[in-house]
Amino acid sequence: MPTAEQVNTALAGVKDPEIKRPITELGMVKSVEVGADGRVHVEVYLTISGCPLRDTITREVTAAVEALDGVTAVDVTLDVMSEEQRKALSEQLRGGRPQREIPFNQPDSLTRVYAVASGKGGVGKSSVTANLAATMAADGVRVGLVDADIYGHSAPRMLGVEGSRPTVVDDMIMPIPAHGVKLISTEMFKPDRDTPVAWRGPMLHRALQQFLTDVYWGDLDVLLLDLPPGTGDVAISLAQLMPGAEIVVVTTPQLAAAEVAERAGSIATQTHQQVAGVIENMSYLPCPHCGPEHRLEIFGSGGGRQVADGLGRRLGAEIPLLGEVPIDIGLRESGDVGIPFVIKDPDAPASVAMREAARRLSHRERGLAGMSLNLSPAG
Repeated sequence: MPTAEQVNTALAGVKDPEIKRPITELGMVKSVEVGADGRVHVEVYLTISGCPLRDTITREVTAAVEALDGVTAVDVTLDVMSEEQRKALSEQLRGGRPQREIPFNQPDSLTRVYAVASGKGGVGKSSVTANLAATMAADGVRVGLVDADIYGHSAPRMLGVEGSRPTVVDDMIMPIPAHGVKLISTEMFKPDRDTPVAWRGPMLHRALQQFLTDVYWGDLDVLLLDLPPGTGDVAISLAQLMPGAEIVVVTTPQLAAAEVAERAGSIATQTHQQVAGVIENMSYLPCPHCGPEHRLEIFGSGGGRQVADGLGRRLGAEIPLLGEVPIDIGLRESGDVGIPFVIKDPDAPASVAMREAARRLSHRERGLAGMSLNLSPAG
């Protein structure tokens, strides 16, 4: 029969589905008892009584213990952390850092932050952002997504978690996991998802600040922010809160959309941010009769290249065109049912284009600008 120590070792392989760290490390294992008949009883602490993933925890604890030799049955009992335990967990997760601090602004942060922007609505910015995030997660990149489009939040539906409520541990908010992506959105805090958000500048700034300071993101490789269209309050607040965030501009080939997108990207000249690149969505429709080699340019052509070149001239740096995403009805359908298109149909031309753009962003080398090297000048 296994010993209690062996059971605890097995439980170290079980991670909290929200925090993504072993339950043994988080102090969530209350007790372990091994009976003479091989029956194992495990008590596990939940962070809150209404933990939405309690069934997942129970299932994974059971599976981990059942895999041990000599185990005949597993009983899992769930308890709830006390206020003191939740406070200790919150302090542990913050790593001793004070509250109201944005972790991505710290000199030792290696997280790349991309603000996905557009000049106007209707260009598919949110669809592109959700699929970029899902692609990165599928590639093993640790990625978070802030649905910063406060009025027009749509990421929860596109990632299949609409109606979800985040767990709060001593004022620390746990992002909702969706297809490997850590997601937070205004929708998750409304009493009804159909209730409109009627906020002005200061409240928008506070909401964005809370998403960046009060959410436990853990160690991320990439953080994406889905911004509202234009250069309004949220874009300005982001530049103030996260000056190191880089901008990804989404446009369509249409001249009118490209001109507005270029103006949106040009905010970088005022905020002193970098533009990571441009993505052209709805580039063309592969001919349903002739095949993909024949492109039907429904919205014109060259808009993405025009935006990249125009921003390059304004900023004095080469701005890459990260990808040209073709029109595909499946992209719309997958967003409606909450399964990212890059997962549902990974070989489709639109998925391939977004996967290439995602990899160009997530695999970029990071410079040392702004990072502390812990060096001192020689005598």
